[in-house]
Amino acid sequence: MKKFSKFGEIVEGYSIPVLNEREIRASAGILFLFMFIAISQASGQGNFTLIKYAVVIFLSDFLIRVFINTKFSPTLIIGRFIVRNQTPEYVGAEQKKFAWLIGIVLAVIMLILLVIMNSHSPISGLICMICLLFLFFESAFGICFGCKIYSFVYKEKAQYCPGEVCDVKSRHNIQKINYIHFLIILAFVLYIVLLVFLFNDNFIQKPYDLFGIFPEH
Repeated sequence: MKKFSKFGEIVEGYSIPVLNEREIRASAGILFLFMFIAISQASGQGNFTLIKYAVVIFLSDFLIRVFINTKFSPTLIIGRFIVRNQTPEYVGAEQKKFAWLIGIVLAVIMLILLVIMNSHSPISGLICMICLLFLFFESAFGICFGCKIYSFVYKEKAQYCPGEVCDVKSRHNIQKINYIHFLIILAFVLYIVLLVFLFNDNFIQKPYDLFGIFPEH
């Protein structure tokens, strides 16, 4: 039973239980896409049906991975299948567990407010944005905000972080950013502002049906 409900995997060469960061990021990407579509429907169309399902599915998946076994998490299984041909990148399991517990707390609040009470408010909206932010940074950049909170709360450095950020002392030349890069970013922002200023009146016009195959509303 202990083996069945353990958290993390024992891998040769690692002193603590670890997880595969690649499948975690894939899972985060799946959940982000699902949550983004659901939130878009709720905010854009006023249809909260999909976001209610998303909250229940999100919470169920996190409860399985934290309190039963990560091997049985449906989204982690899908993530494992997607990245099955990639070399695993091992990360410490303990900080991931802490991060996912934060996700469970947020999901429980959403379950109470949105599903059980059938209400919506700035609180639920803020929680949705926080979840999206966490999932996006995890999937896109491999940055785990919950793991950073873990290091702050327990006053100890997390082990085996994604990209070995816990161990990096100096950056390689290919990683360094200088003032020229910041000027490029600034110029790009100004370019976007100029685009809006010059072409907004054109861009807001509805495109016409090129082939005349769609009925007019």
